[in-house]
Amino acid sequence: MKKIWVTMGANVILAGLLVFLLFSYEGPQKQATNAAQDKGTSSADKAEQIVSNNCVTCHGQNLQGGAGPNLTKIGSKYSKNEIENIINHGRNAMPSGVISPDQAKIVSEWLSQKK
Repeated sequence: MKKIWVTMGANVILAGLLVFLLFSYEGPQKQATNAAQDKGTSSADKAEQIVSNNCVTCHGQNLQGGAGPNLTKIGSKYSKNEIENIINHGRNAMPSGVISPDQAKIVSEWLSQKK
């Protein structure tokens, strides 16, 4: 009887893990889609798209601030490298890894021009 419960428990855990993996795996199709979207767009357009998809929740639709600081003139306060470092490693309430390091380069270049 005890063996049946252990087997059922293991099956439930494995099924839950399988469901989790199925819903969390993005795979090569999503990467190919992102690469296709990147073709033919300027660096500024890419930066705006990255920011729109990942940053406006905290920094506001127009980067005017909200839960995160105002970024409309961030280039007059920090250099491109400093902005990239903040994006990659986080600071204060901003977590690290919100966007990839490649995206951080694009966004930091764009933000550094906001003065």
